[in-house]
Amino acid sequence: MHLDTQFSIFMVNKPGVLARVLNTLAVAKINIVAMTMMDSAEHGVMRLVGSSHQRVREVLTQLNMQFSETDVLCVNLPNKAGALADITAKLASSHINIAYAYVTAGARGGRTTGILKVADVKKAMKVLQGDAELQHKEDSVRRPPSSRR
Repeated sequence: MHLDTQFSIFMVNKPGVLARVLNTLAVAKINIVAMTMMDSAEHGVMRLVGSSHQRVREVLTQLNMQFSETDVLCVNLPNKAGALADITAKLASSHINIAYAYVTAGARGGRTTGILKVADVKKAMKVLQGDAELQHKEDSVRRPPSSRR
């Protein structure tokens, strides 16, 4: 789990605009870690986490694209049913609001990355790190030989 910079890119809803942005990112060798797209009749908003926020910023400025930046929580999750539900339940029980969330496939080890925009990033990290430390301790406890079957 870590904090990362997400770019919300405001685009005119016309053919070729998305392709131009994605091609320019590709030419700049920026890997897209996670992406989601929303649209309306007049414009689209692409939310993007890239491999280098400095280079993403440079590309968007070069393209004269309107964008904003925000800190998001990136959580490495197992690629299984309920993984994101568990995280959101833990945050809810600590009264942490989630404005939006999306996931991507392709994280290391066949896992998935959850991107969460939360109201209190520091509190969310404490809640989830505490849970990860507890899980790690439980995983590292040795069971007696009689129960290892």
